[in-house]
Amino acid sequence: MVDYTQPVKTTFELQRRSIEQGQQAFEQTFELQHRVGEAAIDGVEAQESVQRNTVELMQDLAHSALDAVETNMPGAEETVADLRETIDEQYAVLLENHEELFANITDELEETLGTADEMNEEYVAALEEQVDMLYEAHEELETQSVEAVEELEEGLDELQGQVEEMQMQMEDATEQVMEA
Repeated sequence: MVDYTQPVKTTFELQRRSIEQGQQAFEQTFELQHRVGEAAIDGVEAQESVQRNTVELMQDLAHSALDAVETNMPGAEETVADLRETIDEQYAVLLENHEELFANITDELEETLGTADEMNEEYVAALEEQVDMLYEAHEELETQSVEAVEELEEGLDELQGQVEEMQMQMEDATEQVMEA
């Protein structure tokens, strides 16, 4: 006997797998967004370090220039000391502002990433709820479809039995007519 329900069951299974794969791809997209956000924060932190090192190098170069002036110009020690103090104060303010700026940028990025993560989690939770409802409806539709195919199969079997019975009756009638 042929099982007419197997293709229906296979179709529904393929549909469920497709839904699952779509959901997984969707969740992976959010994970990718999160990783990109973290990479951006890491990039800002690396940029802050490079720029801080550059500022400190410029300060060291200014000190070296002042050292050269102090060495080559007798009597300039007091002026160089005043210049050195002024330069150090300006670099201190610059470095402080630099640190504050990058701290603010990093904080804003982390806050934005956290907000995006929360929204994504809520969206994924809502999606999972919708997918669960879809699965329930899908399973119910599969059950109804399989039952309909089984009823059709029973009807076909019954019809085939009736056709075979009629065929046998016709053969019997034909034999009786031929014998008579």
